[in-house]
Amino acid sequence: MKNRTIHHLSHIDLDGYSCQLVMHYTPYKKLNYNANYGAEVKQKLDMILENIQKAKESAYILITDLNLTADESKWLTHQVKKLNENNYNIQLQLLDHHGSGEDSANKYDWYYLDTTRCATKITYDFAKEHYEFDEPTWMQKYVDVVNAVDLWKQEEKENFEYGKVCMRLVTETRELGRVMFAEEDFKYKLSLLHEAAKMIHIPDAPIALDEKIHFLKKDFFKKEKNNTLDNLATKYIVELLGRQRAEKTIYYKGYRGYLSYGVGNTSIIGNGFLLAYPEYDFIVDVSSRGTMSLRANNQVSVSQISKEWAGGGGHPNAAGGRIQGFKEQFRYDKVKEQIERLINEKESRAGDLDYKKEEE
Repeated sequence: MKNRTIHHLSHIDLDGYSCQLVMHYTPYKKLNYNANYGAEVKQKLDMILENIQKAKESAYILITDLNLTADESKWLTHQVKKLNENNYNIQLQLLDHHGSGEDSANKYDWYYLDTTRCATKITYDFAKEHYEFDEPTWMQKYVDVVNAVDLWKQEEKENFEYGKVCMRLVTETRELGRVMFAEEDFKYKLSLLHEAAKMIHIPDAPIALDEKIHFLKKDFFKKEKNNTLDNLATKYIVELLGRQRAEKTIYYKGYRGYLSYGVGNTSIIGNGFLLAYPEYDFIVDVSSRGTMSLRANNQVSVSQISKEWAGGGGHPNAAGGRIQGFKEQFRYDKVKEQIERLINEKESRAGDLDYKKEEE
C-alpha cells in the first residue's frame, strides 16, 4: 500500500465524506473524488482511470458509500483487468451498505457489502484491520454518530441528534461548486467535519455545533479582515477563478472570456472577477441545465453574445440565455468541450460582433 496512490471515490452526503475523513488518518498518498448516483459515478471513475494512466504508477481504487450497478461493476472490472494486463498494478476495493448492490457483491470479490453498518463504520473497521491507521481520540464516537443518523437510529438519541446537525453541515455547504472547485470544496467540507468531530464530547454538543456553523464557515474563508460570509466567500472564489485562468479562458471573435460552471451568483462573483482581472472582456457561468449568465465591464456587449449563442438577451453588461441541447456534465473539461464546440459553430455562422454598448 505504501507504494500505491489511493484514488478514493465516495458519495456526497455525510456518510460519504466521513469515509474520506476516516481515510485521512492513514499515511498513504490519496486523491479524493466525490459523486452522486447516476451518470456522475461513471464520469468520476473515468477520471480516476485517466489519472492512473497519466501517472503511470501503482494505484488502489477505493469506492465507499456508492453502490455500482451490475453494468458499472462489469465495466470497471474489465477496465482494471485490461490495465493490469498492460503492466499497471491496480487493486480495487468497494465498501458499501446499500442492498441494491447485492448482485455485484455476490459476483465480485472486490465488492464488500454489509447492510448492518453505514459506509463510514465499514471503512473505519476495514481501516483498522487492513491499513496503517493513526486514529484520533474522537474517531470512534464520531463513527457512531454517523452510523446512528445514516441508518436513522433515533433510539440512539445523543448520537442521532448530533448526526442530524453534522448532516446539515454537509448539505448546506454550497459556497463552492463541486465540479468547478472539486479539491477546494472537498477540503472545505472535511475542515468543517473535523471541527464538528472535535466538539463531539462537549455538553449540549448538537446545540453548540448548530450555533457555531456560521462561524466555522467564515473561519475557512477568512484570511485577514473579517467580513460577511458572502463577501469572504466571494473574495475566495474570485481568487480561485484567477488561479485557474490558464485552463478556463475562452475566446469569441477575438474577445477574451472566462468560462465557469455551476458557480452561480454571477452578478457579484462575475463582476468581482472582471474588476480583479481587467484583461478579460467577459465572464460566462453555465449551470448544469445549460442556462448561462454573462457579465461584462463595458468591453463587449454580452447581450449580443447571449443572442448569438442561445437566442438570449439582456443588457450590454449583464445578459443570459439557455443553451439548447446542453448535456449536464460532472467534469469541467467536458463542459468546456461543449461550449467551445458551440463557439466554433457560432463563429462560423455569425457576422462581426458589435462590441459597442447597445441602447437599453
